[in-house]
Amino acid sequence: MTTAVVAVPADASLHDAADRMLATGVGSVVVTRDDNPAGILTEHDFVAAGHEHDRPFDEIPVYAAASRPLETVSLSATANRAAHTLRDAGVSHLPVADGLDLVGIVTTTDLVGVRDHLDADAEHALRERTAWEQTPD
Repeated sequence: MTTAVVAVPADASLHDAADRMLATGVGSVVVTRDDNPAGILTEHDFVAAGHEHDRPFDEIPVYAAASRPLETVSLSATANRAAHTLRDAGVSHLPVADGLDLVGIVTTTDLVGVRDHLDADAEHALRERTAWEQTPD
């Protein structure tokens, strides 16, 4: 999980959002309305907006291109749960929430980076379960 969540207001332009994404080196920004998360804008959303709208990015408001509703995962969720949520929702950026507060974001890239650890954890859990099941009563 990346703990720096970059956000832009819903009435900002795509040009402003692109500036924020490039300045912070992220692939998505959370879109807020009245300081509450309302959607997410990803690189894919920029491509779709450029294809759909025949206007410059400084004339297209973020809310017109953002993906909604915002899918999130709780702070207590496992990496496995986050991976399933990403897959099931068909998204590649998943904000992490602690109650109503956004505390981070998990991406498919983050999960690929820890895949070896997840595989090792799964193997360890399987060995423990097998050993427990083979223990005589």
